[in-house]
Amino acid sequence: MPDRMASSFSASDSSEIFARRLAASGDERLRQALVAAVAHLHTLVRELKPTSLEWRSFISFLTEVGHACDGRRQEWVLLSDLLGASALVEEVNTRRPKLATPNTVHGPFFRADAPELPLGSDISLDGIGERLAVAGRVQDLDGEAIAGAEIMTWQANSAGLYENQQPDLQPEFNLRGTFRTDDEGRFHYLTVRPAGYSVPDDGPVGGLLRKAGLPLRRPAHLHFMIRAAGFETIVTHLYDGSDPHLHEDAIFGVKPELVCHFERAAEKPSWWLDFTFVMARSKQGAQS
Repeated sequence: MPDRMASSFSASDSSEIFARRLAASGDERLRQALVAAVAHLHTLVRELKPTSLEWRSFISFLTEVGHACDGRRQEWVLLSDLLGASALVEEVNTRRPKLATPNTVHGPFFRADAPELPLGSDISLDGIGERLAVAGRVQDLDGEAIAGAEIMTWQANSAGLYENQQPDLQPEFNLRGTFRTDDEGRFHYLTVRPAGYSVPDDGPVGGLLRKAGLPLRRPAHLHFMIRAAGFETIVTHLYDGSDPHLHEDAIFGVKPELVCHFERAAEKPSWWLDFTFVMARSKQGAQS
């Protein structure tokens, strides 16, 4: 009985009491994560002292976030991105050599099922916007070409909207595609110049953070995921260097080496971009 009474819940040692209740035989990594998360959560509660009504409002917010998720929209990913958590996960997990292309985040509009297309294809299925030719090369840290690398790309349209935001207005897989580099590690395709945009605030996450005063603008960009056997997978953005909102990217993704300048073309298409992606070899010697 004394031991049981010694574990009575109190504000001063609440997180320690929780930790003692976790069985030592449980998953150790999960146990560490729960203990740390609960310790921070309980510290926050002690500092802010929310009322029962405020705490229920917080639970209601989390419930709304879950209800806002479906096959086309991921409100939880948006929350993680806007809080900087997604960017921080990338920072602590992808510490690459200086010359390697850095990672950013997938973002909430990623789809893993973009169709594979032949080089030179046009991924703008509705043809709306200023034409942009994108070319690039994938190489290793020694400058050697990586042939057969998978290039997946996705982007917003000229109005700053993704295909899965407008399923009734944009064609399926508009501005999405998957390509393979040639023997020289090069790839190219046609698209339209993307526009920057405000992160959606029609859901619980955007509404809450806009109310808190967080800038919700994203500068214009193209997304890429690049995979090749034996190399670390790159998930990154290329940003339009002329966009005035580079300094306040809502998901903290802008890095100097990812800022590009779209060049005006003398003939059609109107703009062109050429970028070299540099992959670091996987420490395990296999695709990450």
